[in-house]
Amino acid sequence: MDTAQSDIIKLGEIVKSASIPPKLQEEVIVRLDQLGRLTQSPTFLPEFDRIRKYIDWIVNLPWNARTQDNLDLVNAKTVLDKNHFGLSEIKERILEYISVMKLKKEKGEEKEIFRAPIFCFVGLVGTGKTTIASSIAESLGRRFFRIPFGGMGDPLDLRGQSRMHAESEPGKIIKALKSIGSRNPIILLDEIDRVTDAGRASIMGVLVELLDPEQNHNFTDHYIDYPFDLSEVLFIATANNTTTISTAVLDRLEPISMPSYNDMEKITIGERYVLPRAIKVAGIPEGALQIDENVWPNIVRPLGYDAGIRTLERTIEGIVRRVARAIVEKKATSFKITSVNIKEFLPQ
Repeated sequence: MDTAQSDIIKLGEIVKSASIPPKLQEEVIVRLDQLGRLTQSPTFLPEFDRIRKYIDWIVNLPWNARTQDNLDLVNAKTVLDKNHFGLSEIKERILEYISVMKLKKEKGEEKEIFRAPIFCFVGLVGTGKTTIASSIAESLGRRFFRIPFGGMGDPLDLRGQSRMHAESEPGKIIKALKSIGSRNPIILLDEIDRVTDAGRASIMGVLVELLDPEQNHNFTDHYIDYPFDLSEVLFIATANNTTTISTAVLDRLEPISMPSYNDMEKITIGERYVLPRAIKVAGIPEGALQIDENVWPNIVRPLGYDAGIRTLERTIEGIVRRVARAIVEKKATSFKITSVNIKEFLPQ
């Protein structure tokens, strides 16, 4: 037996042992049989490479793999409070949603869960839209994947390109599923209002299919060319505003406004959440960095006002980096930032 035939047989064994839909398995086996008759043809190697790449994709998709949901409300509240200050109304809405999921599951009606309105967190930059979505995933015990829509201009980015084209590959939805290895993840459609003007209409059309439970159980990526059931995926969207989102997409979303933070809220967030996280990431020993209470107004608003906490995060991270360097240079083992020395640590 020559090498080409041996390689084809190995691919066939991979397909037969994989957990993929029987009909898809049959289709690929037929293609491999056809390929076996072309081993002496000059088109054999390109075609072999194409089908090998295709098989690698389909056998690694989570056709049947899923994670177990954690629908405990106490755990969900703990996770949300741990990661986010305030936002009480939004947290209550999330807990209500999880409660519905729990009741549906107890009645054996899990499939109906995904007909509920899909959250779309709407707010200015830095107000916590992405992090609240990842917290929902953490509280449910689901895997999380973010798809950025900023600057997206081609619906094929989502739906993939036919294998007839050179260098074709699946779209971002299939890539997300392969990456996280679960058919029931949370997929964040981030900043869906920021697609390009030229591609807006066609991308919104794909979004309607993704978000509509009557359609997404039969989603077909052009590259995979076989339906994949997305009904167990929990989609969450974010947007800076809803004016450029099509009516058909908005009809399938539940917009939830993310409030701006005032200075006192930012101080609390900085002390309880951002600073401890930044210290841990930088590897600074516990207790080696302290900040006086009267210094926080300078940290919160070093350059002026913004609605979110991006500037606050950058400022605190800059302070922490300067302290980390000072520790490495053995200038001291601990630092206390006061109104006297704050200018030495604030990023310029």
